[in-house]
Amino acid sequence: MASTQTSRTGTVMGFPLAGFSLFQSLLLAFASAFFTFFASTCVAIFVLLAWNLIGHHAVNYADTYRDVGFPAGVVVLVLALPFFLILWLRGKFQQ
Repeated sequence: MASTQTSRTGTVMGFPLAGFSLFQSLLLAFASAFFTFFASTCVAIFVLLAWNLIGHHAVNYADTYRDVGFPAGVVVLVLALPFFLILWLRGKFQQ
């Protein structure tokens, strides 16, 4: 007799949100922050490029790392660490 077990775990873009080890959870949290840092910095650099070209300003591009990229990366890290650690703990205690 085959038993069918329904899975109550959610998915994000087809990836299951369960079964992560501690290392995988930490890796996903830091990878999320890393990606956010570079994506937001890239967008900020292009916006600042347009601002400098259109308005004839001379704003330093290094400000995008400090004022946009770093805060965005820290916010995502602060949100992603508890999220992925809770997923890890939930998977550990439901076994």
